[in-house]
Amino acid sequence: MNRPMYPFAAVVGQDEMKLALLLAAVDWRLGVLLRGDKGSGKTTTARGLASLLPPPARFVNLPIGTTEERLLGGLNIERAMKGDPILKPGLLSEAHGGVLYIDEVNLLAAHLGDALLDAAASGIHVIEREGLSESHPAEFVLLGSMNPEEGSLRPQLLDRFALSVVVTAPLDPAERMTVMERRMSFERDPTHFVADWSAEETTITTKVADARQRLTGIECSPEMLGHITSSVCERGVRSLRADLAVMRAAIACAALEGADTVETHHIATVLPLALAHRTRDSHPSNPSSKAQQPASKMDLSVQDEVQTVVERIFSPRSVEAPVLHRTGAIISRKERLADAKIRRGPVIGSKQSDTPTELDVRTTITHSLRETGSVQPRMIDLHERVREPSAGARYLFVIDSSGSHAVHERMRMVKGATISLLNRSFKAGDEAAIIVFRGSSAELVLEPTSSLADAFAALEYLPTGGRTPLGHGLALAKDYVTPKTVLIVITDGRANFPLNGDDPWQDALAAASGISCPTLVINTETSEYPLEQARKLAEALHARYLTLDELAAVRDLTVELSGA
Repeated sequence: MNRPMYPFAAVVGQDEMKLALLLAAVDWRLGVLLRGDKGSGKTTTARGLASLLPPPARFVNLPIGTTEERLLGGLNIERAMKGDPILKPGLLSEAHGGVLYIDEVNLLAAHLGDALLDAAASGIHVIEREGLSESHPAEFVLLGSMNPEEGSLRPQLLDRFALSVVVTAPLDPAERMTVMERRMSFERDPTHFVADWSAEETTITTKVADARQRLTGIECSPEMLGHITSSVCERGVRSLRADLAVMRAAIACAALEGADTVETHHIATVLPLALAHRTRDSHPSNPSSKAQQPASKMDLSVQDEVQTVVERIFSPRSVEAPVLHRTGAIISRKERLADAKIRRGPVIGSKQSDTPTELDVRTTITHSLRETGSVQPRMIDLHERVREPSAGARYLFVIDSSGSHAVHERMRMVKGATISLLNRSFKAGDEAAIIVFRGSSAELVLEPTSSLADAFAALEYLPTGGRTPLGHGLALAKDYVTPKTVLIVITDGRANFPLNGDDPWQDALAAASGISCPTLVINTETSEYPLEQARKLAEALHARYLTLDELAAVRDLTVELSGA
């Protein structure tokens, strides 16, 4: 017997999240990403959405450890053993007409995420396995949730979610008490609790059903389309998916309200949902409130200086930078094969794991036919399908663009050095990310990406001026350090805006002590009597240290990655 799901209507507060999910229920193309802390109600609300869709709507929870064949579909082994190979559908087919939910979507394997979002965008999934091909409808509401503390989502995948909501648990005691009372009532008698909320659930279900019927008849005039595109452009969003997301969400919003045409208030309602994850200043790792010091602790002139951030574009100056050679994490295919030959067991292949999860059907049957002439495999014929992890590195740049650093010529050299390092060291499978710090906070201006073009575009325009929150720049960098990260810190080391306490330099050293990865510190100090703060920072980071002027004299640097 299936346990009743907690009613969608009984969820306390979280109006923005519930609106985004209702819009997705009206138009399945509006995939939703829920970002927030654990225990904020993301999964509970997502589960309740399936009951609002036309039956029979399934709620399919995608396990993070799922295999490609389980998700996308694959060969029916039983039929193949009998000489009648056919394809069997996967979770994408099962989710058709319902909800496909991915908890911790940021931890999903990249190749599965790409295939999943392609199917979600088109509504049709094509299975191609072992020389066979089959297609099936895949129109489902795609929901993903993630805790930003556990890592970021690739920009390519992030942009594929039409809507995004930052979900936080309420801090109002009365609201939290209501949450507990309802949850306790549900756990005591789920059937009775669901019955008590059936009227509200029916009202929402009817509203969604009516909106789905009205959806294709809603008019979005050229004037409203112009308003959408101008609003998106004003926020500096390049992706055209943003315009489509706003348009579709505004139409769904109008349908929910029973309107015949899209109006400006519909667009205003959905704009934050469609653009929150596409604008640079909306990253979940926003500056800590601790960095905002009370006015009583700061001189008014300092406050004014903090707020003075001059926006300029500096063209890069050509700078020769060394090639960063990586060692330690990159294992050749020959070494992997040699390692596999050393170990023995019933499941064999290019690499053997302790817990095989995915069978390589073609190789298994081929091996069985070659050894015995039968398609009935023995244990020693079984082969595991192993996906070799990416051997690439993550180049994480932390760039000081404060007033103490951002003189014209220095910024030109900083940009030139960064571009040269990437051009000379970046290889297939690598990714780059850029953090800048100035004023009162640090900002991630480039999410981890494998596109050099995106990296160079981010470098073209960097906000500059203000004070130097070095501590926050390093604290933010820690969130993006992986076993394959190479950290490049470009600064003069003159921290003068605090993160936690009253001493900005001690804040910077404390943040540095929490970082453990191969690091290069490039000192940009130009003073005739240098303070050598960047050198001290390099010591705290156990980093290789160079001045910006010395950079061109070094031809090669070797960095050792810690993860294999």
